[in-house]
Amino acid sequence: MLATLRNRTFRRLFAAQVVALVGTGLLTVALGLLAYDLAGTQAGAVLGTALAIKMVAYVVIAPVISALTAHVPRRALLVGADVVRAVIALALPFVDQPWQIYVLIFVLQSASATFTPAFQSVIPSVLVDEDDYTRGLSLSRLAYDLESLLSPILAAALLSVVTYNYLFLGTVAGFAASALLVVSTTLPMIAPADRSVPLVQRVTLGARVMFSRPRLRGLLALNLSVAAATGLVLVNTVVYVRELLGGSNTGVAFALGIYGGGSMLVALTLPRLLARIPDRRVMLTGAALLPIGLTATVALLVADAGRGAGWALLAGTWLVMGMGTSLINTPSARLLRFESEPENRGAVFTAQFSLSHACFFFTYTIAGWVGATVSQPIAAITLAVLATLAGLVAARAWPARTEPITEPVPAGRA
Repeated sequence: MLATLRNRTFRRLFAAQVVALVGTGLLTVALGLLAYDLAGTQAGAVLGTALAIKMVAYVVIAPVISALTAHVPRRALLVGADVVRAVIALALPFVDQPWQIYVLIFVLQSASATFTPAFQSVIPSVLVDEDDYTRGLSLSRLAYDLESLLSPILAAALLSVVTYNYLFLGTVAGFAASALLVVSTTLPMIAPADRSVPLVQRVTLGARVMFSRPRLRGLLALNLSVAAATGLVLVNTVVYVRELLGGSNTGVAFALGIYGGGSMLVALTLPRLLARIPDRRVMLTGAALLPIGLTATVALLVADAGRGAGWALLAGTWLVMGMGTSLINTPSARLLRFESEPENRGAVFTAQFSLSHACFFFTYTIAGWVGATVSQPIAAITLAVLATLAGLVAARAWPARTEPITEPVPAGRA
């Protein structure tokens, strides 16, 4: 897997991804603690709203910016997005009202909606060989998982000596370092955009491709499974640890780290696994694990267990759900590459980014508001049902008899 890093361009882009993710991980922990400071036991509702706003930015802004900036050099686009994110992160420690969080998060995540699809769509042009691309995807997934695992540990270490507001400075440093690495990298040139095509058609191109192809329709359903599990973990971990288990801020970071650890275990094994087992089987296995984890969460919430047993159940459940999400997320870009052409690849990657986060908008809202206003068990049950139905739809939408995803697809120029 590490042999892929011999590619100088990919190595620098990967390093930029890693440092930006570390900053994002610190932001996730700090934002949860800021919400708890402002709203106490209603932190789940505040954080759920903030994350729902993030999803609105991703769903609405990403396809529009992708269409409008199709002719902009990728390096300028990536650096500009990093600069905006750094400036907004610098302002977050000074907020004292929930509405201020909402405004700043919208701007920051609009910049992320610009950065992430552009970053993902340029990688196929850098790693043209299919095996190299698969290994690159695993490294990229591993970076996300290490962020989920190490950023909370780093946050926990920092929280032992400083207040959580200083975590936002780590976020600023991560985005700044990412921008510097991208500036120092020469990226492939993009093909000129066809400006004669109406904007609406350019905005919807990726979505039209995804809905027209069986594999990608299956992926759309799997996105909902991932969103159900991830929404519960990101929105309500702080509530479960602080209120149900009587834990500390460090305990919140530890629980999020367990979730990332499960995902990382899968990412390390997937390159060899995908060489022997079809992508469909791997991804549907992940879809089967997620309802199990969500159902176990219900048991955690309703059982009258001691704190030791509660911690053990939470850790095991978060580990399983981390594994399930990685079994789906890591191979997904292989599907996108295989089912797209150079001229529409950027639009397809953007559509996946946007549509998958539309699912997150839905599940974050359920996890936050249903958990806070109805009950936490009802929120977990609802998400478990959604994940189960999504897995069944994916299995039906993606035919079992399809050719393996092993053919190298010309990557074109990003």
